[in-house]
Amino acid sequence: MSGVWVFKNGVVRLENPGGGGEGSSGGRGGGSSRRRRKVLVHLPTEEVMASHEVLERYLRELGWEHYPSTPELIQYHQRSSVHLISLPRDFSRVSSVHMYDIVVKCRNIFEVRDA
Repeated sequence: MSGVWVFKNGVVRLENPGGGGEGSSGGRGGGSSRRRRKVLVHLPTEEVMASHEVLERYLRELGWEHYPSTPELIQYHQRSSVHLISLPRDFSRVSSVHMYDIVVKCRNIFEVRDA
């Protein structure tokens, strides 16, 4: 189920239900699509995170280390906290939820933007 939850006149409803996801057969170039691809940006350098290698370089600078995980996931943790960042091993499957998780755990360092 995809769409936007709207609260109006004391009622919550889902608008645009059943719309295709980002990977639907329509492709990425459709100007009429409401969903935009998101990117994770490293704010000090304005660099877009395009691979696990690039992201890991910045996470390591912030004290994040690899955490043993399953073959499907790459995980990072900080010894000084209980936080854990979990990402799919295939970087193309990193969603905006994963990106916002990184933003929350690395405040003022990363930002999620429309591509």
